[in-house]
Amino acid sequence: MPASVAPGRERGRSSGRAAGRIGGGLAGRRVARAEEAQPRSQLVAIQRARLLAAAVGAVDELGYAETSVANIVARSRVSRRTFYETFANRDECLAAVLEDALERAALELRGAGLEGLAWRERLRVGLWRILSFLDRDPALARVCVVQALGGGPATLALRERAMAHLADAVDEGRRESARGGECTRLTAEGLVGAAYMIVYGRLARHAPEPLSDLLGELLGLIVLPYLGPAAARREQARPAPPAVPATLAAEAEAGLTASRMARDPLDGVTMRLTYRTVRVLQVVAELSRSGAGPSNRQVADHAGIADPGQVSKLLRRLQQLELLQNSGGGHAKGEPNAWALTAKGEGVERSIRARSSQPPRERVAA
Repeated sequence: MPASVAPGRERGRSSGRAAGRIGGGLAGRRVARAEEAQPRSQLVAIQRARLLAAAVGAVDELGYAETSVANIVARSRVSRRTFYETFANRDECLAAVLEDALERAALELRGAGLEGLAWRERLRVGLWRILSFLDRDPALARVCVVQALGGGPATLALRERAMAHLADAVDEGRRESARGGECTRLTAEGLVGAAYMIVYGRLARHAPEPLSDLLGELLGLIVLPYLGPAAARREQARPAPPAVPATLAAEAEAGLTASRMARDPLDGVTMRLTYRTVRVLQVVAELSRSGAGPSNRQVADHAGIADPGQVSKLLRRLQQLELLQNSGGGHAKGEPNAWALTAKGEGVERSIRARSSQPPRERVAA
């Protein structure tokens, strides 16, 4: 081999090795950034859910007019800065509560098997699902049906859109009979408005009876102009459908894990959630699934926490909150700790994982 060639080739090999080191470093940093981005996006989604849940509680207790951003922040255990990073103001927060509730109700209807049913049966099953949905969360129902009337333009626009969709479904009754053909669009709008006010009245006075008890009376009211008194009486006398199975309700909620529901995923956990908290819970869950519970050092290494004192303090705090349990001997026995999630911790970690990769919604236009 000519001497003049060898150095070039050697330089090529060196350059290749250097490029490999540089490329590997860049790739490693990209992976690290991607791994870091996921818990941060989860944290954003969880903080939003906590704010929405706090808004529901505050508005239900104080009324919309008396609820302030300070009330919502205090209940949520989320900082005021985070609130304003998520919502422009209180009105936008309430609009997001209503938007999420409408999305959940729409999912309930999509899962009710309404396609192919006759008009009257479609109304009956759909109304039953809506009333059952409201019964499952009375505070949210009161906020969306009663308090939303005092909301800002975005909230009122969402409400009007929902009322128009319901009126569309009722208006199909004009094709059911000659009597129905004499009705107008205004008939459907009036019927939806009347049913709304009946539900409003029961929620506003905190009546103990479930809204689902209204099914027969409301459906009789709706079919009367289209099908006549006899059909209305039959609807009033029909027994209610079976209760919506808990499994179906859970499936409906599971279908919305990508959205930010108005429900606090850390309900009952008296702590502020940080990026490090999210990461530590995820690391413990991941490492526990693959073998013995991780030690403090393993948690710190995988979570990217350099200070051993910080990770020890955080792990003890999570143990005090009954999110983690330690099956290791610890320093007292000269053995490493072995951390695992408790049942409560598993529930929190599932909530975190459910809000994994969806970008925040765009703000509702006023």
